[in-house]
Amino acid sequence: MRHALSAACAVLLACLTASCTDEPREASSDEQAGPEAQGADRYVEVDGARVRVREEGAEGAPVLLMMHGFTFSLETWDALAPLLTEDYRVVRYDLLGHGMTGPDPQARYAPEERAAFAGELMEALGIERAVLVGNSLGGLAAWRLAAMSPEKVSALVLIDPGAYPMNGTTEVPAPVPPMLAAYLRTVPAPAFEASIARIYADPSKVPEERLATLREMMRREGNGDAFVASLEEFTLPDPEPVLRTIEAPTLILWGTEDQIIPPADGARLAEVIPNATLVRLDGVGHVAQEEAPEEVAAAIEGFLRDANPGR
Repeated sequence: MRHALSAACAVLLACLTASCTDEPREASSDEQAGPEAQGADRYVEVDGARVRVREEGAEGAPVLLMMHGFTFSLETWDALAPLLTEDYRVVRYDLLGHGMTGPDPQARYAPEERAAFAGELMEALGIERAVLVGNSLGGLAAWRLAAMSPEKVSALVLIDPGAYPMNGTTEVPAPVPPMLAAYLRTVPAPAFEASIARIYADPSKVPEERLATLREMMRREGNGDAFVASLEEFTLPDPEPVLRTIEAPTLILWGTEDQIIPPADGARLAEVIPNATLVRLDGVGHVAQEEAPEEVAAAIEGFLRDANPGR
């Protein structure tokens, strides 16, 4: 059975080979510091981990729990979240080993562990049931949680989620190439810029301060080692037996210009998940919530009106 890195990591490795000509260096303490927590943020202790959480919107409204992608942080939802807070309680958090949550003392980085931890976080926050909104790695954890604990999930919104491997099925983690590990631990500017050119369909439209925040969050102390540890735990066994068990109505959003995970995967998922709808977003890359927030918000609102979860 062939081993395979995730699509995102394979593309990133190609970027590094082409662009990383300088010797990686350790980030300074100032560079590691990153943005300060916002006023709406709080930290929640969940089974030994201290998790940064941001909650916005009306108390008592249906909950949208947002889960970001690999190496990102809850700031990826900054453009989308305010568009949904009138009708929903929007809860977002930094995944274990990411953002200002930082490394997990128990190193729970495997996809199924991330899914289980999201359920534990819901319990810690007093959330009985939620609409899960996940991008990339966060989408992978979201659909796994929906299959694992259907009573917790009223609906699923998957934005370019992880599911299928690039080169076949693997139940054993692939070795992390040294060049990729060095990048994740240091995030040198040339390689970062090359990876951004693949993640976003048009990086010139992404505000400089957003890119600065992304890189600063990646360079926070301990996160690089956590990224590498995550890849060392990462597997993508055949997802379809699990996907077929998902009961929640599911919206799949996919950017037509995604260079990280093939857009064809969206159609595959829509065929396998029992109650799924696929919406293609023209001219959008891997992080639609940043590239087309109004379009994503409208799609989510229309989908949830029709699905009527928890109302």
